[in-house]
Amino acid sequence: MSARFALRDTPIAGVGVFNRLPIGDHRGSLERLFCADDLRQLVGDRAIRQINLTVTRRRGTTRGMHFQHPPFAEMKIVTCLRGRVFDVAVDLRRDSPTFLRWHAELLSPDHHASIVIPEGCAHGFQTLEDDCEMLYLHTAAYASAAEGGVHAEDPRIAIAWPEPIAELSARDAGHPWLGADFAGLVP
Repeated sequence: MSARFALRDTPIAGVGVFNRLPIGDHRGSLERLFCADDLRQLVGDRAIRQINLTVTRRRGTTRGMHFQHPPFAEMKIVTCLRGRVFDVAVDLRRDSPTFLRWHAELLSPDHHASIVIPEGCAHGFQTLEDDCEMLYLHTAAYASAAEGGVHAEDPRIAIAWPEPIAELSARDAGHPWLGADFAGLVP
């Protein structure tokens, strides 16, 4: 643990969570969102290549489950800046002991937490309030030709979404369900 972050592992290797430890006084507070040195245990020597912000207007909207194929596979660090979300990582890595298992974290500004999703894991979330804002740090730039996805309601993964899915984009609704022959990704 550093003075700015408390790190914690999850049941899926490489999927980690860090809680930011704000410093404050009567004027307000300062909260470090990222520090390569302090987060080396989770991020290694990867560099941040792209930063994205999403805004999702409607509660119950589900985005995902997204990943990029090698050689554009990416690690993501996901933070909720406004609202509350149920954020999910799914292990799609071939030969992983947690292959096809999922792990979720409740993210909100009040929780001061971010989730780290490594290469070979799909990512998605469901909004639990209207008007959610999410900040993504990516270790690779988006490459449309490398884009991959799994349907958020895939029965082989069986994510227990906390609310009925109110909305999926056409792109996300078109993600395939995993067939019995899916052997996993090689990150």
